[in-house]
Amino acid sequence: MNQPLAYVHPGAKIAKNVVIEPFTTIHNNVVIGDGTWIGSNVTIMEGARIGKNCNIFPGAVISAVPQDLKFGGEDSLAIIGDNCTIRECVTINRGTIASGQTVLGNNCLVMAYAHIAHDCVIGNNAIIVNGVALAGHVVVGNHAVIGGLAAIHQFIHIGDHAMISGGSLVRKDVPPYTKAAKEPLSYVGINSVGLRRRGFSTEKIREIQEIYRILYQKNYNTTQALSIIEAEMEATPERDEILDFIRNSSRGIMKGYSGNY
Repeated sequence: MNQPLAYVHPGAKIAKNVVIEPFTTIHNNVVIGDGTWIGSNVTIMEGARIGKNCNIFPGAVISAVPQDLKFGGEDSLAIIGDNCTIRECVTINRGTIASGQTVLGNNCLVMAYAHIAHDCVIGNNAIIVNGVALAGHVVVGNHAVIGGLAAIHQFIHIGDHAMISGGSLVRKDVPPYTKAAKEPLSYVGINSVGLRRRGFSTEKIREIQEIYRILYQKNYNTTQALSIIEAEMEATPERDEILDFIRNSSRGIMKGYSGNY
């Protein structure tokens, strides 16, 4: 990391085998794990905690203060897990007093020009495509994929293995295992291709499909559908995850696709 054209604050804690390219600035109170590569013209500000074997491309700004008028200068963190790739000009803001941290899990890919706002929590193996904008307090599940230029309203919850179409406006929660598209954002099926790639059996995929068929295609209201799913379908981790997600949704879940624009 002996790079004379980069500035590293003496208070930063840099592990072994970290490569820091020219014209990068690393502030005080930063921790960077072993084997991470940081491209040129990256700015890593106070409160950043970056894991091992990450790749951060030119122009990224990590752990800048939140774009929130309520922010009062309190200490907070932006935590990035291991094996993450953060592409050009990504911005990840640190947390506010609400939670104290913004979190990006392990093995995530955040593509160029995406923005992750304060107090977001993103699970492991998530993919956030170019130009996605996450408002504050968004929760994104493990293995979720958010298509390019999607805009996510604050406090939205996106479930595990969900996939959101590019250009979407996400105003409601997106349950686990689903695909979301159209305007307004709607259920258009389950993410069966992604589930197969991750080792879900044909039987498990059919079980998930049947749950969402009851929820979205049987003309029940949400309360009725949840009661039927709980009464008629065997308890499994996936069934219970879906039920818990919907019952705990504060913003309500996306609707089924009707074909009306």
